[in-house]
Parts: sequence; structure tokens; C-alpha cells
Amino acid sequence: MNKVDAGAVELCYERFGRGDDPTLVLVHGLASNLATWDRALVQLLVDNGFSVLTLDTRDAGCSTILDDAPAFDMAAALRGDRSVVTYTLDDMADDLAGLLHALDVDGAHLVGVSMGGMIAQMTAVRHPELVLSLCSIMSTTGAPDVGLPTPEAAQVLTRRPARGRQGFVEQELENNALIGSRAPELVDVPWRRAKFERLYDHGVHSRGSGRQLMAILASGDRTAGLAAVSVPTVVVHGDADSLIDVSGGKATAAAIPGAQLRIVPGMGHELPPATWPVVVPAIVENARRGETARQAMARQSR
Repeated sequence: MNKVDAGAVELCYERFGRGDDPTLVLVHGLASNLATWDRALVQLLVDNGFSVLTLDTRDAGCSTILDDAPAFDMAAALRGDRSVVTYTLDDMADDLAGLLHALDVDGAHLVGVSMGGMIAQMTAVRHPELVLSLCSIMSTTGAPDVGLPTPEAAQVLTRRPARGRQGFVEQELENNALIGSRAPELVDVPWRRAKFERLYDHGVHSRGSGRQLMAILASGDRTAGLAAVSVPTVVVHGDADSLIDVSGGKATAAAIPGAQLRIVPGMGHELPPATWPVVVPAIVENARRGETARQAMARQSR
């Protein structure tokens, strides 16, 4: 792993595959870090001809942790009180752009899950020159009437974190029983346990997760901005997602001109291996459309 100055913060990142292959960036979700990405999934993307870049967002993993910021205050964030909101998704999108600039990547395919999907969306809105394709997974537009959690799933966002590695893993397994997949063939408890062990070992920061949640709540509706996104886009969502309802994915696809929508039956708020035969081709085919568009533009500019 490496660290680089991305502008306002320092970001930790990893790269996989051949450096001269097209760059594909994986952006993790809330209360997570780059260790969330299963190495077998990353390898599938590398095998399909991509240089895969993973990162810790600000307030996650080994990137800058802003612990001198105001304490978590959900009510204030919902009111849009910027005095307690340290940053928004705009800032996190600028971080990602700063990372790409620092690594001399002039264009990348963005794949984001949950909060990572929101960051990827905002990067496509704010830095379109850097984005070759967009894949938004189990995410939403920020509109107040879509992508809402069930009351039970919402409790996961504000649970007091358990202490210690074992406590963290067991609590996350309990959370996944609420927000995870429902189709029996997708429920993979050993895979979930291994993921949460990786997350803990790489570095979890509950206060940072609280600030990320405030950033999401304070950032508002992206629908109008998404109408300007012109790169090939695919939206992937599970129809059993209780944390971000599938209406969030449908709204995202509707907001972006020409976006494709893939609904995965029985999938909750996770990407277990049994979903990869659907998810990986969706990512790869969309990114290849982005590469084709890039090559066509390059020919036209000659």
C-alpha cells in the first residue's frame, strides 16, 4: 500500500494489474475501507484487462482521519448545518480527483458501492474529464423519496460500535443479518466473516464513519447534476436491499441519460461471490463501452 497527497487529505491506495492497462477505480462504502474488496473479485477485473486502483477514502483505513472535527450530529446534518458538517460528498469526489491527478491518471472507470457510488457519481458530475465510465452499485441519488432504509436497517447506521476485533466482527455479522442478501444461494456467512476481519485489521474508525454519514446526509439531491453525465453508465442494485432500497438504484439509472440498470434478485447490501457472475460482466462491459468511446474521441481529435 502507498499514500499520496490528494490535495486536502492524504489517501492510502493499492494498485493491481498492469500499469499500462486502463485504470478502474473501486470506491468503498460507508464505515468501510479498501480491504472490503475481495482479492478474488479484484483479480477477476485484472484478468479482464484492467489496472485496478483501490483507496481508503478520507476518515477510513490508513487515509487522513479528521478526529479534530465536530462530533456526530445527525439532526444538524439533516438541517444542512455546515458548522458541524466537516465535509460533503463534493469534497470526497475532489479527493478522488486529486488521487487520479497525483497518480498521473488522465481518465478512469469508476465503480462505487453505496457511499462509494455516491462519490463516483459526484466525481462524474464535478470532474467529467477524468471519468471514462461509471458503475454505481447499491447506491442512490440523494433524493429524499428514494433509496430509503427500512426502520430496522436504519438502526445499523447508528449502533454504538462494539469493542475489539471479535466484537466488531460479530456485530457486523448481526448487521448483515438485517441488511444482507435474502436469497439462500447468496447468503455466505464465512465470506462475510472474512471480509469483516479484513476491515478491522486494516483500520476502522467509528467517529470517521459518523462524519461520513453526516456528509451523505448534508449533500442533498444529485438528480439534476446526474442529468449531465454523458459517459457509459451501469447501475447495479439488489431487490432485497433493505439499507438502500432498490428505488435508489432505479432513480439513479433514470437520472443519467442512457444508463443501464441491472437488478440482482435476492441481493441485499453486499456483493457476495455468488453475485459476481452478474456484477463483474456488468462492470467490464460498461467499462469497455467507455474505452470504445475514448478511442473514438481520440480518432476524431487527430
